[in-house]
Formats: sequence, structure tokens, C-alpha cells
Amino acid sequence: MTLSPVARWALRIALGVVLAFMYVPLAMVLINSFNSSLIFSWPPKSYTLEWWSAAFESEGVRNSLAESLKVAALATVVALFLGTMISFAVARFTWFGRNTISFLFVLPIALPGIVTGVALQNAFINVLSIGGIEIQLGFWTVVVGHITFCIVVVFNNVVARLRRSGQSLEEASGDLGATTFQTFRLVTFPQVRSALLVGALLAFGLSFDEIIVTQLTAGAGIETLPIWIFNNLSKPNAAPVVNVVAAVVIIISIIPVYLAQRLSDDPAHTRA
Repeated sequence: MTLSPVARWALRIALGVVLAFMYVPLAMVLINSFNSSLIFSWPPKSYTLEWWSAAFESEGVRNSLAESLKVAALATVVALFLGTMISFAVARFTWFGRNTISFLFVLPIALPGIVTGVALQNAFINVLSIGGIEIQLGFWTVVVGHITFCIVVVFNNVVARLRRSGQSLEEASGDLGATTFQTFRLVTFPQVRSALLVGALLAFGLSFDEIIVTQLTAGAGIETLPIWIFNNLSKPNAAPVVNVVAAVVIIISIIPVYLAQRLSDDPAHTRA
């Protein structure tokens, strides 16, 4: 389709406006992390690395960062295992209720975080207590909460790759005498390897940034990095360090998304 010069310029302007709307606020956070002022001010009158030093020396920041990394890592590992298993079940086998199960696995990513958080909190505190199980909100309830939406990312990536790759190579491997494990190791796994990595990277990024589900499923003493930012945002003289921590979260979040995008676009990794 050929566009007129006016249409091309209109699309460029619209693209520029959308990108500016999305990324100018993030750029302001990064720049403000070097702002020497104790309050949010724009434009900065001078710049300093003092707040970066203060952030790295803060025990609260270090502990919350470690907590976020542990939660994200555990949620990603479990989601990778469960999401992959259900992906193979849906893509490689025909059974009653397959489409319904597929829909139920995708649904959590479409629900508002507040709804998921409230539902999980009620399940942990009220529903499970009816059966005599007493669950205290804490680290593991946060991990379970994050798994619910991390599974979706892994499932979507792996099931799409399995459906696109088909079963012809696996059937040929079986016809040539390969065992089920040999077929998986030499044929199936190489085809889905990049999809697994992409799913894991995106799941880690989602878990690391999550705040709503975390707040509703975390007990006393559990503070991830996003919660630390939220709790310190309105404290006097804490704005500079909050800007630094927010900048670190932006940088950490960009890395897995960037790697996932590169892997998805690289023909060497997506070739079936």
C-alpha cells in the first residue's frame, strides 16, 4: 500500500506523540535521579551522584531489591515448568475441555491486578481456612500470587511456538527409532528453546515490577522494591533516593524485555 506524503507525515507525527507520551516521563525520572534538589523540580538546576550513593548505601533498598529478585526468580522457575507442561498438553494432545483450559490459563493476564490480588488474599485467608489450613501472608504467598500471571506469559510463548512448528519432525524422529526422550532432547527442545527463554525473561520482568498483587498477598515484613518506592514516595526528603530506585527499576526492567524482543526477532532462534 502506497501512502501519500501527507499521510506519511501524519503517521510520523502520531508515532512521535505516542512515543513521547510513553517515554518522556521515564526519561524525566532518570534525569531527576541526578537532580541535586531535595524535591521534584524541573528542570534540574544542578546535578549530583549523591543520591545514587545514598541509594546503594541504604539497607532498605538493598533488602527490598534482594526480595524482588528472589520472588521474581522463584515465580519464573515455577511458571516456566507449569506453563511449559500445559503448553505441551494443549498443543500436542486432543482431549475434552482443552480449549476451556487454554482460556482459563490466559485469563489472569487480562484481569485487573486489584481483582487478582483481592481474590488471592481471600483464598489464602478465608477460603483455605475453612478446610482447617492456616496460611499466613508472607514471602510464599507473594510467590504464588506472581506465578498466576507469570504462567500466562510462558504458556503463550511456548504454545504459539509448538503450534507453529507442527509435529512432522517429531513423528519422523519416532519413525526412525528415537525414544520419546531422545525426540524431545534433539528435536522438540531446540524448536521451543528460544520461546522458553523469552517467556522466562518476560515473566521475570513482570514479577519484578508487580506491586498491586504483591501488596495484597504480602504479610508484615515483606517489602519488594516497587513496594519500597510506594512506601517512601511521600516521605519528606526521600524523593531523590526514590528517583534513583525508580531509575534502577526502569533499567532492570528494560533488560529482559530487550533480550526477549531480540530473541523473538532473530531468525536463528525462531526457525522451526
